[in-house]
Amino acid sequence: MTDTTSDTSTRRGHRRRDAVALTAAVSVAATATAAGTLPYGPAAALLCAAGLAARPAVAALRARWSRRRDPAPPPSDTGAAAPTDAPGAPAPAAQSALWRMRTTVQDAPGSLAALCTALAAHRVDILSLQTHPLSAGTADEFLLRAPGTLSPQELTGAVAGAGGRSTWLERADTHDLVDAPARMLGLATRTALDSAELPLALRQLLGRCTIRSVPARPLRGRPAEPLPAEGVLEEHSMKFRDASGGSLIVERPQLPFTPTEFARVHALVELDRRLGQRVPHRREVLTLPEGNDLTIRRAGPDDLAAAVAMHGRCSAATLARRYHGPVGDADAYLRHLLGPHHGRTLAVETASGRLVALGHLLWDGDETEVALLIEDAWQRRGIGADLLRRLVAMADEVGCGSVYAITQASNTGMVAAMRGLGLPLDYQIEDGTLVITTRPQGEPATRATRSATASGESPGLG
Repeated sequence: MTDTTSDTSTRRGHRRRDAVALTAAVSVAATATAAGTLPYGPAAALLCAAGLAARPAVAALRARWSRRRDPAPPPSDTGAAAPTDAPGAPAPAAQSALWRMRTTVQDAPGSLAALCTALAAHRVDILSLQTHPLSAGTADEFLLRAPGTLSPQELTGAVAGAGGRSTWLERADTHDLVDAPARMLGLATRTALDSAELPLALRQLLGRCTIRSVPARPLRGRPAEPLPAEGVLEEHSMKFRDASGGSLIVERPQLPFTPTEFARVHALVELDRRLGQRVPHRREVLTLPEGNDLTIRRAGPDDLAAAVAMHGRCSAATLARRYHGPVGDADAYLRHLLGPHHGRTLAVETASGRLVALGHLLWDGDETEVALLIEDAWQRRGIGADLLRRLVAMADEVGCGSVYAITQASNTGMVAAMRGLGLPLDYQIEDGTLVITTRPQGEPATRATRSATASGESPGLG
């Protein structure tokens, strides 16, 4: 069966088993040792990251999946150079294509050799190979350089003829040509320095997937049963405890998870859990037209009391525009929003430390939601427009392909702020609300980011 990935994200979505278990145990042990022997902080975080990079399992980790990719169509033959005479010679880089492929073969001597021989017959160069032991067979993951004239159907057909099954194929790019241990070290370092980076690191590690953070105390209903310390692996989902006491759920319907991937994710999640919730302390100054200086910084769980107090100063109309309905649960929902695994939150405060505005960037699969709440007395002073620009710049920096805001047509301030980004916008009405979508990776966003950087102004507090 050939499963060529082509779905786009929607808005609201054995024989070696002992060796795999040992890999997971070593991952957790390395993390626990590093986190337990040093005080929490950057030093402990970096040592934990180094421990992850040193594991044997990490040495087989796959290269970066840093962007959302749709399967590329077969490249055009126009202008392609004539193929070389040697049937096994690799294609010149100018007319080649990079592919990431996973296929399952029998765990038997000669099965991998047959697969490699079939690829060589089509002049396909194997740039990297990782193996994922399964209960029945082995999933082999390749980074391939193939002739530009070789279609995906021909490539998967050759693999099937050599005994490969359940083949999955997607287009790769030059970012995948990265040393796997170095990539893992980078992901672990990002996670250690900022809790909000964990979902992004997992998406780079696993490719296109959906990550949900479930709070320990839901707004309604009974709390879920606690997860075992080692997590839960199912065919298309993985579940782990997170640092906030809730759970982190990773889902990938287009491709089953392997025990090897589970061990790698467990190591990153355990690193995050042991270090606790972390938010960078960087601060920037926003000067209003009338001359007042406000501070913009990253917000986190420690800001819950100040955010609840700001809610109390906001009018019912302001809260209704922000939460699109009854606001009885708004205070409880703040705990969820301020959790760093849900995204990034910017706080605006006065010189006295009084919180007057919040801007949220919420991870939603390949898309990202932006939301603003500004205290009534501070509205229409440019705070919302500045927060929105910073949040969209953050989304651009981490490679989010689409950013959307849910509001009401009567909320002219939010509509004007979105239009002020200078980006193409798409407007849709859903269930009586207005959804405005933009793509920050377009040329206008790039120009805006370059301009801010050149002037010494940071586009966001990443």
